[in-house]
Amino acid sequence: MKDAPAREIVRLAWPVLIAQLALIGNSVIDTAMAGRLTPVDLASVGIGASILVTVLMSLLSVLFALPPMIAHLYGANRSGEIGHELQQSLWISLFIAIAAIVLLEHPAPFIAVSDLQPEVEAKVRAYLAASAWEVPPTIALRLFFGLSTGIGHPRPVMVTNLAALLMKVPLNYVFMFGLAGMPRLSGPGCAVATAIDAWLVALVAWHWCLNHAGFEVFGLKSRIGKPDWKAILAFLKLGIPIGLTFAADVTAFTFMALFIARLGPVVSSAHQIAANLAAIAFMFPLSIGNATSVLSGQALGAGAPERARRIAWRGIGIGMGVAIAISLTLWSCAPLIAALYTSHNEVQKIAIPLIVLVGFYHLADALQAVAVNALRGYKKSGVPMLIYTVSLWGLGIGGGILLGLTDAFGSALGAPGFWIAAIASLWVVAILVSLYLDWVSRHWMRR
Repeated sequence: MKDAPAREIVRLAWPVLIAQLALIGNSVIDTAMAGRLTPVDLASVGIGASILVTVLMSLLSVLFALPPMIAHLYGANRSGEIGHELQQSLWISLFIAIAAIVLLEHPAPFIAVSDLQPEVEAKVRAYLAASAWEVPPTIALRLFFGLSTGIGHPRPVMVTNLAALLMKVPLNYVFMFGLAGMPRLSGPGCAVATAIDAWLVALVAWHWCLNHAGFEVFGLKSRIGKPDWKAILAFLKLGIPIGLTFAADVTAFTFMALFIARLGPVVSSAHQIAANLAAIAFMFPLSIGNATSVLSGQALGAGAPERARRIAWRGIGIGMGVAIAISLTLWSCAPLIAALYTSHNEVQKIAIPLIVLVGFYHLADALQAVAVNALRGYKKSGVPMLIYTVSLWGLGIGGGILLGLTDAFGSALGAPGFWIAAIASLWVVAILVSLYLDWVSRHWMRR
């Protein structure tokens, strides 16, 4: 049974991977279809998506505390308490939804950083206004994901995400290009399509969940009571540092896109291709990390810290093996990949070296993704938050500005300068988080 942890990780990881790839596939479709319009549309979709991801992930990532908390309850045979935990997360979700909608409807602080051309700014604002309608169903799907993965059954999430992906292209076509008398919304039309898609899938997912006989043990249909402040505070104790960690990660990536937008739509479009590839590649270690987190949490809930440590490091080994294969593919196929995204020659020329840099970025991204998720299985999120914030903002964004936009270290490198700084900062994060995981897992075994 030496390889049992590896088999269990793969068993849980592959449905999550397909679900996450289906989710990121929406972004790929948006980027590819906007790339067939104009560089302005591609740039506006890329910038708008960066702001949307920053807002949603910075706020919704608080809910990433749900899977490990459910995993601990499930591993300890306390399934009857899961419904209460989920219901209390609804009160937190209400405040998250209000904050997200307000920020998307009033994006001036984000747009001010980019110094956008008027045509690009108008389309970015339209994209974000449409995206505000996406917030409630996205939260509902995040809770559905937390429940399904926390109990070790992520396949329903995979099915719902695939269903959403199948609807994305026709919905995009209707709203981006116009069909049967519908207005042609160009780039912002993909945000309208995503909102409609999310509402349909969320309604179907929760209808299935609430009526599935196997889920009755969790008490999901019980009446939602008043806020249980003890449960909410326990949730936030884990969730807020996770949220701030994601905020540091996502905002660093977003502000990189916003600063690069100062270099013009062509450079911004090339960066969007590289960023999109980095996001796709990230889905692999993220799925492995999610599986590692759930299995580690269940092992700790069952009182088996040695098994939890073994699962954590096996997950890192699997994640790095997959990451090497992905990076080799990016390095060897960069010109072909750029051509698949856009037919614009100048955008391709700038994108190719950025894709090569994404390969180096991904190796560090894979290590930190699995390690930090394993730590969440241990309900440890405070120290990673500090590591991410200092490194990604200090070395990442600060270094990116110096290398990309100034002559502090020679001629300004433009977009590659930001990627080089991001690579350096992420390697610092990956190494420090891995060392902290080693210490936490050893300490837990001595308790």
